[in-house]
Amino acid sequence: MFEKALDLFEQIHLNLNNVIYVVVFNACAGLGNDRAIKIGRKLLDEMPENYRNDVVVLTSAMHMLMKFGDIQNAERIFRSNTKKDIISYNALINGYNLNGESSKCFKILEELSREGIVPNEITWNILIGACSQIGMIHRCEYVIDRIPLDIQNNRQIQNSLIDMWGKCGSVEKAQIAFKSIDDRDTVTYSAMINAFGLNGMGSDAIQLYKQMPNHLRDEVSHICVLNACSHSGLLHEARNIFDEIIFKTEKIITVMIDCLSRLFLFDEAQKLIDNYEKTNKPQLIMYMSLLSGARNNRNRHLSEKVYDRMKDLFPNEKQHLVSGAVLVSNVYSSFGEHQLATNFRSSQIKELRTNVTKGLSWTQINDEIVQFTAHDNSHPQASEIDSEIGRMTSELIQHGYKFDSSWITREIKDGETIQSVLCGHSEKKAIALNFIQRPVPKFIQIAKNLRVCGDCHEFTKLVAKIRQCDIIVRDANRIHHFYPNGQCSCQDHF
Repeated sequence: MFEKALDLFEQIHLNLNNVIYVVVFNACAGLGNDRAIKIGRKLLDEMPENYRNDVVVLTSAMHMLMKFGDIQNAERIFRSNTKKDIISYNALINGYNLNGESSKCFKILEELSREGIVPNEITWNILIGACSQIGMIHRCEYVIDRIPLDIQNNRQIQNSLIDMWGKCGSVEKAQIAFKSIDDRDTVTYSAMINAFGLNGMGSDAIQLYKQMPNHLRDEVSHICVLNACSHSGLLHEARNIFDEIIFKTEKIITVMIDCLSRLFLFDEAQKLIDNYEKTNKPQLIMYMSLLSGARNNRNRHLSEKVYDRMKDLFPNEKQHLVSGAVLVSNVYSSFGEHQLATNFRSSQIKELRTNVTKGLSWTQINDEIVQFTAHDNSHPQASEIDSEIGRMTSELIQHGYKFDSSWITREIKDGETIQSVLCGHSEKKAIALNFIQRPVPKFIQIAKNLRVCGDCHEFTKLVAKIRQCDIIVRDANRIHHFYPNGQCSCQDHF
């Protein structure tokens, strides 16, 4: 009840002490809105010098700033703390995780080693979370090898390991962790079901869900298995599970809408939305699922209709509306109307005064995480990377590959071609970087913050086949295993 805590704090004149500082900083961190940021910053700026040596107060202040997204000032407070302990370090690495800076967590692990500070169970749990965000199997193996066995045998850690291995694309290692747990709880089962689902193993997810004791099933386990059905196109099974769930929450209904939309059953999905809205207020995520399906179906009329409805219902959800505008512009592009797509996208971004989320892809080369944006030429081997993309493209074209211009959502500029625009996508750069390594790898792993586009998906399938290597690409929705036989684990349900 953070709002009420801050109401009381502002209404009553208190003699500030270390307890009050900690409580208010934590309330501001929990709330995280404009009011909380204003109160928290003012309190911190005016805090007397004698409290700036209190490790608990400083750690709370650092946690608050991290929740505000102010990494720089949180780091400054951390470095100014002369009495740093493992709790201070935990707050720092947790803050990096919260702000998508997971790669920094591993540098802190090295610092702990240099300072002679022993990580505790919480530290390792946060680091496992960092591994889950980065999504690179080799990085995970490096961290796991350093966790003491007594901590590895803790159930909470074991559950986290199942989740981590699943999100890194290693279902085999997730299963080993799952089977090592005797007293499995709801989290254990849900993590394993989710691991199967993310990796396109919907039937395995359903089988484990059915083996799960009824009393352990909850909203999360229902969501995980329905999501697994959605990602594997298992409509009949999803309907059966959905019908058996007695208490259907908003999130459970949303996953079912997503499943129906992926299979282009828009009338049935809309009916679920209509029934939900008879007794509840509209939910934006339901409409985003519908719009995403309409984009994949190249359904222009439905895309426009859903987007207009979203603007009507959720005028303040600007970031989501921009994402919706990108999906609609994708539909226009799929019909070759690139000028209309560009104009629509630009006008909506201008109207909503919000930027499109920048696409990022990253991969691990030796021990380093290397990150790319689209048309990124900042890497020292940029020219070699572009040459390798050219070689891959030539090989693919000989095997019948054609660039899919429907995934270009902006106007092609002077000097650009369809090929040059699509070859600049960040995941293609990350794949090429791997292929210029020596020896040439037989396993490549990429992660990205957005969904993979259809052109990159087809490109990667063919590259895996022609170059005879395994490629794992984790996008914002799922994990794609591209095999040397030219198939993807998603069976093109992406």
